[in-house]
Amino acid sequence: MQHRPFGAIGRSLPVIGQGTWNMERDDRAACIRALRAGLDAGLTHIDTAELYGSGKVEEIVGEAIRGRRDQVYLVSKVLPSNASRKGTLQACERSLKRLGTDHLDLYLLHWPGSFPLEETIAAFEELKKQGKIAAWGVSNFDVEEMEEALSIAGPGKMTCNQVLYHLEERSIEHHVIPWCAQHQVAVVAYSPFGSGRFPKASSPGGKVLTEIAARRQASPCQAALAFLVREKHVFTIPKSSNEAHVLDNAGAGDLILTAGDLRELGQAFPQGKPRRGVPTL
Repeated sequence: MQHRPFGAIGRSLPVIGQGTWNMERDDRAACIRALRAGLDAGLTHIDTAELYGSGKVEEIVGEAIRGRRDQVYLVSKVLPSNASRKGTLQACERSLKRLGTDHLDLYLLHWPGSFPLEETIAAFEELKKQGKIAAWGVSNFDVEEMEEALSIAGPGKMTCNQVLYHLEERSIEHHVIPWCAQHQVAVVAYSPFGSGRFPKASSPGGKVLTEIAARRQASPCQAALAFLVREKHVFTIPKSSNEAHVLDNAGAGDLILTAGDLRELGQAFPQGKPRRGVPTL
């Protein structure tokens, strides 16, 4: 499993992690087995949020990591509707309780909201001083919004920006990814398989993906993940409640695509035009 520095914090993380969105819809026991299988395979970056299942997913994650907390880079998110200074502090306490831990490795603002960003960041910094979070970041922020966060917090404070990124949605490559690279902010790609819209093998792009995967003795999913993390500051967090799929995802962590592979995939799945804001599901 490839590891690389995660933003400005200096900590090295695996390029592939584990997402948990919608996990409350799946069989709880299967979710726990899948998360633990992922940990065994080196997928130690686990991402969740108070939004997911209204806290139920945090409870699932808490059970899955019980007795293994020191192996996990644990991430959760505060809802924008809770992201006042006081609300953020309270939301974090609730998440910690559900997760069965005394600290988060990373705490994110789930998307820009109506509370002043100064309040949320002040709460994040207070939580750091209290030892309840080690770092903070954002999610679904465009460049203008990250510029605002940078102007409030100063350099080296915002650890990552978690954004939608998959083969058929590459618009963040125009501005978001370059900005993050310049400012030592990690990019974490969520829904890297398009949330149920993974390219079909019969489609033009799918055929190219399948051919490249076969050449590299990999699955199409592994080839897709390897393409997304080709930049040295990009990570991804595919979600699966199936042990076999989790292990397949983990296999992408050792897959290095050639320059030719990357060029073919880039042509098969065009970058598209720049757009205002960032794409979301």
